[in-house]
Amino acid sequence: MNPDILKYNQSLSADDKAICDLLAAEIVGGLTGAEGKVWHAHPVWFLDGNPIVGYSRQKAGIRLMFWSGAGFDEPKLAVVGNKFKDASIFYTSASEIKTTALQRWLRKAKRIQWDYKNIVRRKGRLERLK
Repeated sequence: MNPDILKYNQSLSADDKAICDLLAAEIVGGLTGAEGKVWHAHPVWFLDGNPIVGYSRQKAGIRLMFWSGAGFDEPKLAVVGNKFKDASIFYTSASEIKTTALQRWLRKAKRIQWDYKNIVRRKGRLERLK
């Protein structure tokens, strides 16, 4: 795993670190070939330069966000973005993470992608990748 992601996780409280360590392990295992790095101050994994999934510490807990998650048709990914196609879930304990669901979401993340990599070039307009 990327050393900057490890450093990010280690900077958190014990409870938050447990959540992030589990999320990172599941993401690395479920998104083979993805590049993980700290991007905009939090861990994000990319496929072919396109952001797929990441997590961050927020007031409500650890937010797991899928950039194209609004199209996954997954009720647990209930925090849906207004401007883009993202969807999120918040965790306050590692015991809340259902790895079976997370792996399903990661499989969908490979299939359902919007082109965030070129959003600036397209002046904010998203296109679905095939």
